[in-house]
Amino acid sequence: MSARRSAASPPRWPRLWLLWLLLLGAAPGPRRGAAFYLPGLAPVNFCEEDKKSDECKSDIELFVNRLDSVESVLPYEYTAFDFCQASEGKRPSENLGQVLFGERIEPSPYKFTFNKKETCKLVCTKTYHTEKAEDKQKLEFLKKSMLLNYQHHWIVDNMPVTWCYDVEDGQKYCNPGFPIGCYITDKGRAKDACVINSDFHERDTFYIFNHVDIKIHYHVVETGSMGARLVAAKLEPKSFKHTNIDKPDCSKTPMDISNKASGEIKIAYTYSVSFKEDKEIRWASRWDYILESMPHTHIQWFSIMNSLVIVLFLSGMVAMIMLRTLHKDIARYNQMDSTEDAQEEFGWKLVHGDIFRPPRKGMLLSVFLGSGTQILIMTFVTLFFACLGFLSPANRGALMTCAVVLWVLLGTPAGYVAARFYKSFGGEKWKTNVLLTSFLCPGIVFADFFIMNLILWGEGSSAAIPFGTLVAILALWFCISVPLTFIGAYFGFKKNAIEHPVRTNQIPRQIPDQSFYTKPLPGIIMGGILPFGCIFIQLFFILNSIWSHQMYYMFGFLFLVFIILVITCSEATILLCYFHLCAEDYHWQWRSFLTSGFTAVYFLIYAIHYFFSKLQITGTASTILYFGYTMIMVLIFFLFTGTIGFFACFWFVTKIYSVVKVD
Repeated sequence: MSARRSAASPPRWPRLWLLWLLLLGAAPGPRRGAAFYLPGLAPVNFCEEDKKSDECKSDIELFVNRLDSVESVLPYEYTAFDFCQASEGKRPSENLGQVLFGERIEPSPYKFTFNKKETCKLVCTKTYHTEKAEDKQKLEFLKKSMLLNYQHHWIVDNMPVTWCYDVEDGQKYCNPGFPIGCYITDKGRAKDACVINSDFHERDTFYIFNHVDIKIHYHVVETGSMGARLVAAKLEPKSFKHTNIDKPDCSKTPMDISNKASGEIKIAYTYSVSFKEDKEIRWASRWDYILESMPHTHIQWFSIMNSLVIVLFLSGMVAMIMLRTLHKDIARYNQMDSTEDAQEEFGWKLVHGDIFRPPRKGMLLSVFLGSGTQILIMTFVTLFFACLGFLSPANRGALMTCAVVLWVLLGTPAGYVAARFYKSFGGEKWKTNVLLTSFLCPGIVFADFFIMNLILWGEGSSAAIPFGTLVAILALWFCISVPLTFIGAYFGFKKNAIEHPVRTNQIPRQIPDQSFYTKPLPGIIMGGILPFGCIFIQLFFILNSIWSHQMYYMFGFLFLVFIILVITCSEATILLCYFHLCAEDYHWQWRSFLTSGFTAVYFLIYAIHYFFSKLQITGTASTILYFGYTMIMVLIFFLFTGTIGFFACFWFVTKIYSVVKVD
C-alpha cells in the first residue's frame, strides 16, 4: 500500500493576543519535559468517572476535521459526507490560519469515558434507497470519495488520532488520518487500503471502513492524585457487515458496496475503545512517535551539507575578488597621480560616473523593493518564532496566522524602503509610488486568491474562505497595512535622498559590445541556479506538506536553509555584478534584482515537475487550484529573492566606489 500521509489535525486555539504577549515576552524556547506550556496547550488531566472533579475530567471528546485526499486539492467538511453526526456539542473556535488552510473542526458522536472499555458499540446506522435520487447522490459522493482515497482526520485531546502500520524495511509509519474506504477494480486490482485485508476481493466493489478499534495511551501523573494525561491515540480501521444491527458483532464479513448494487443498503457505524498505561511517553513529548516515523532527517542533513558546499564555493570566489582583484585595483587607482595614468583606467573604475544613474522603470523597481522587504522581514521573524517551538505542528494554523499578522504590521518598512529608493532614483510622483506599494503586489496576490476561492466555492469545498473572513482580510489590508505603508512612505520621502559616493555624469557613457556571458539574459539565467541548488531538497518537503498532506516540523532546518539562501543570493549577485562592471556595463539595478529573482522561475519549473512526477491529482478544478496557488508562491519568492540580490549589489557597489579617489 502506498503510504498516504496526511496533515496533522489542529488543536483548539488560544486567542491571538495571548500568543503575541507570549511571543513578545519569550525567553529561550520550551524544553522537552519542562513545566512550560503554550497558552491553550496546557495538559488536561483525566480520571475515572467516580473520581472526576474540576481538575480532572472523565469524558473524552473526539473531534472530526475536514477530509482531504492526495488525489484532489479539494478538501471537504465532515458534514458534507453522510456520516454519523453529533446531536450536540460546541464547535471549537478556529484562528485565521486554520480558516485560510481550510481546517473545519466539528464535534463528533464518538464519546468515551476514561479507562472504560467499549466493544463494538453502535454509533448510528445509515440507510440508502438507490431508487431515491437524494440517497443515490449521497452514496455516489461516498463512492467517489473512496475512489479518490479521502482521509478522515480525528482529534482527541488536541492530538491527531493516528493509524500506524508497517512500511518497507520493517519500519512503522503513523499516519494522522485514515481512509473512508477503498475500491477493488473490475479487473480485481486492490486500490490503496484494500491491500490490508485478503477478504477484500470482490471485483468492482467498494469496502467502507465503518468500524474503528481505538487504543488510547495515557501516562499517570507522578505528582499525587491528579489523574492521567493522554499521550497517544491510535486506531485501526476495519470493515464489518453487521447483520443484526441491534446487537452488532464485529467479526463478520466486510461491508461491501457493489458498484452496481440496487435496492436498500444499510451501513452501521461502530467502534471499540481500550486504554493502556504508558510509563515511557510523557505528555511533553507525545508528538514524537508521529514525527519519528517520518525518516527525513538524514535527507535534510544531506541538503544542508549540499547547500553549505555551494556557500563555501561562492564565499571563496567572492573573497578572492574582494581581497585580491579589488584590493589591487583600488590600490592602483589610488596611486594614479598623472593624467597619463588615468588614461590607462579600465574595467569597473571607468563607469564611476554612471554607476548610480537612475534605472529605467525606477517606480516599479522601488515598489518591488518595498514589497520584497516586507516579505523578507516577515519570513525571518516567522521562521525565528517557529524555531522556538511556537509554530509547531501542535499549533496547526499558527504559521499562517503569524505570517499574515506580521505582513500586515510590516507595511511601514515597505513604504519606507520604496520611498527612499524612489527618491534616490530621482522620482517625484510620491503619491503614485505609495499607492502602488500598498496595492500592486498585494492586489495581484489577492486577485489570484479570490479566483481560486471562487472555484472552491463552486466545488463546495471546505477550503473555500467564508465571506466574513474575506471581509476581515480586506479590513486588515485596507485599515492597517495601507495606513502603515503611508506612514513609512511619509518618513521615507521626508528624509534626504541616499547620498552616493560618486557623482553621476550628465551624459551617459556608451556601453561597449558585450560577450555572450556578460549579456543580461545569460547572466540572469545563470544567477538563479546556485540559490535554487541550495533549496530544492527543502522545497520537496515543503511541497509535500502542502499538497501531499504530510506534516512539516523541521523549522530548524528551514531557518538554516533560509540563512544559506540569503547568503547564496547575495554572493551570486555580487559575483555577477562585478563581472558586468568589469565589462563596463553599469545597468546593475534591475539586473541584480532579476539575477537572484530568477530563482523563482526555477521554483516554478520544479513545481511543474513535482505536479507531473509526484502528485496523483485528477480533475480540472484541482489542477487549476494547484497552479493558481503555485503562482502566488512564485510571485512572493520572486520579490523575496530579488530584494536580497538588489540590496547585496547596492551594498557592494556603494562600498567599492567609496574607497577609490575620483577627481
